[in-house]
Amino acid sequence: MIKIGILGYGNLGKGVEAAIKKNDDLQLKAVYTRRAPETLTIATEGAQVKSISALESGKEDIDVLIICSGSATDLPQQTPQFAALYNCIDSFDTHAKIPTHFAAVDAAAKQAGKISVISCGWDPGMFSINRVYSLSVLPDGEAYTFWGRGVSQGHSDAVRRIAGVKDCRQYTVPVPAALEAVRSGSNPDLTTRQKHTRECFVVAEEGADLAKIEQEIKTMPNYFDDYDTTVHFISEEEMKQNHSTLPHGGSVIYSGTSSEGTKHVIEYSLKLDSNPEFTGSVLAAYARAAYRLNCEGNSGAKTVLDIAPAYLSAKTPEELREHYL
Repeated sequence: MIKIGILGYGNLGKGVEAAIKKNDDLQLKAVYTRRAPETLTIATEGAQVKSISALESGKEDIDVLIICSGSATDLPQQTPQFAALYNCIDSFDTHAKIPTHFAAVDAAAKQAGKISVISCGWDPGMFSINRVYSLSVLPDGEAYTFWGRGVSQGHSDAVRRIAGVKDCRQYTVPVPAALEAVRSGSNPDLTTRQKHTRECFVVAEEGADLAKIEQEIKTMPNYFDDYDTTVHFISEEEMKQNHSTLPHGGSVIYSGTSSEGTKHVIEYSLKLDSNPEFTGSVLAAYARAAYRLNCEGNSGAKTVLDIAPAYLSAKTPEELREHYL
């Protein structure tokens, strides 16, 4: 049994817990939290709930720590800190800052003789693998990534910070014409606005200025100003009834040529009922890989691009060759 610790028990932490229950070789030993441990009830009998401070000794009885915190401020601090003590997994998803994060985690993990796998999930993660596989097979080509239709938690949170907004779900939606053009193999040049639209379902405070809220959403830099955005104002009841889950998904489409006039289109797509549960499932698989790699004497930071698929599977190499190769 590979003994797992989960740091953080929000949507993602609960998703990892659900994934562990599906894997017979993984065991949840403890959930670590910044909240008062006695206030937290988890779904796994026999697992402990502890303060995050318990990890600082470096002596917790876990083989891998899965860190389920946010990329903005938590993971840049927490993953290097705990990579110096345990094998770690995180889902750091700020693409532009991955090289810096990797370097910090790599230094800590190498010094400790531990393995840390960063940026696990579906993008970065499964989508990253498919972009690199496609590029490697067809070097003369172009990769296109479409997200949705699904809930963007970061964009939803950004809208909730607007004065007068009580709740929001923001959906990222691929533009059908853009998808069709890419799938045709024509390698179109597409702007941000041409690839995706954004749709907001907003519960406003009583008496709020709806026109002002809509204007603030549509002009918000880095979030909505580069997109065609539709805003719907709805009731709390409608929000609970129709927008209580966190679905997501998307596609990586690669269009390339092997010779003059010979085109190929590669597509990998996901349709997820629950973004955090699927992401948690990816994190759990890479926890298995991290444990195995460390048992072989490997150390330092890794990404999904560095790890062979067989390390992720609970099945033996013989079973994989016989049934999946």
